[in-house]
Amino acid sequence: MIREVRFEDLDAMLELYLDLHEVNIPEKDEHLMKTWDTIVNDPNHHLIVMEVDGEIVSACGCIVIPNLTRNVRPYALIENVVTKEKHRGRGYARKCLDYAKEIAVANNCYKIMLMTGSKEPSTMRFYENAGYNSLDKTGYIQWLK
Repeated sequence: MIREVRFEDLDAMLELYLDLHEVNIPEKDEHLMKTWDTIVNDPNHHLIVMEVDGEIVSACGCIVIPNLTRNVRPYALIENVVTKEKHRGRGYARKCLDYAKEIAVANNCYKIMLMTGSKEPSTMRFYENAGYNSLDKTGYIQWLK
């Protein structure tokens, strides 16, 4: 089942992110809980999950960003695309991305952007098959401490 995250999904999401790039589950302190509450209650922040047999196995974030250009149309940003290792190759992440696209279309976004840190050809093919390209724009990152 594809759906948006619920408040009670926090533990499952923290565990899922271990398959992304996290090395441990952060402490459930006040900062984490406030951040989680902000994510869940922000109407422009959509955390999309794929649930299989009651377990969250894949997810992506889709943030709709208001914009003053392109005829005052927003754009969407996809981040943290992840599938548990044992569930990969079954189309779950693609379903999350397709759901994110539906959200972007429903919000009249003019584009969806995503970046990946992966250099794996299979990852590039995955995003290309999902309709994304790496030809139109050049992405840069400045890491902040």
